[in-house]
Amino acid sequence: MKIKYEFANETVEIEVDEQWGSVLIDLDRQEYNNNQTETRRHCSLDAINLDENWLPSDENTELSVLQRLDNQRLYAAIAQLNPRQQSLICRVYFEGLSFADIARAEGRDASGIAKATARAVKKLKKFL
Repeated sequence: MKIKYEFANETVEIEVDEQWGSVLIDLDRQEYNNNQTETRRHCSLDAINLDENWLPSDENTELSVLQRLDNQRLYAAIAQLNPRQQSLICRVYFEGLSFADIARAEGRDASGIAKATARAVKKLKKFL
């Protein structure tokens, strides 16, 4: 029986007895299986693209969770306002529009927009 070994720059074939050939083939198969088992169990850090999802960040997790909960409460409270008040709150505080800009767009007085926004904020505080 001929056993073939492949190296980087050459291939070598050796002649062995049938008995030794089957032993060598079994040993090669066991070595391959062991390597596969170890490869599945362990993962090289060089092979993994480590990004911020794998490594701990400098971000304060507790603070971010609390902010998220506060935002959820705020959005739930805004949802309880009437549509006009929701629109005013969103335009003034989220979009950053001034009372004058909103009044100009709606053809109303800026002081009326300011008063309506103040009423919406007061009502919003009750819900929070």
